[in-house]
Amino acid sequence: MPVIDQTKCPVKTGSIYPDPYASMMQGRSSLRLGDAGGLTQFGANLVMLEPGALSSLRHWHLNEDEFVWIVEGECILVQDAGEVVMRPGDCAAFPAGSTDGHHFINRTDKVAKFLVVGSKAKSEVATYSDVDLKVEIGGGKASFTHKDGTPFNGAR
Repeated sequence: MPVIDQTKCPVKTGSIYPDPYASMMQGRSSLRLGDAGGLTQFGANLVMLEPGALSSLRHWHLNEDEFVWIVEGECILVQDAGEVVMRPGDCAAFPAGSTDGHHFINRTDKVAKFLVVGSKAKSEVATYSDVDLKVEIGGGKASFTHKDGTPFNGAR
């Protein structure tokens, strides 16, 4: 089955974030294309952002590379150095271990879509640049802590 029928891919909405951050991801959805194709070594997701939506909290990955290619609409890439407008055909790469957190915002009145390709490390740590939050993922579980390692029991 090399050809993936996108109309049969389940649409994932929301995020794994704990409250109060989960509600900030309204208007974000994705198609898990890599999973639909049976891929196990890397993920490939088509992310859709409604007007005003965020792709994620601004973050960086310790163990996983990430690549983004804009396919429709316009997004703002936000990093430490500021904001960059990205349009169809533009792409960005985020190497594992680079502490320059990133995310995308749709500030237009039309849906934006981008392809995200990322490695699937056996264990991963993602740190969120603008909030006191970190996640460790391993064995199919996500564990959220504050940046100092104490269990996350809500925003401080």
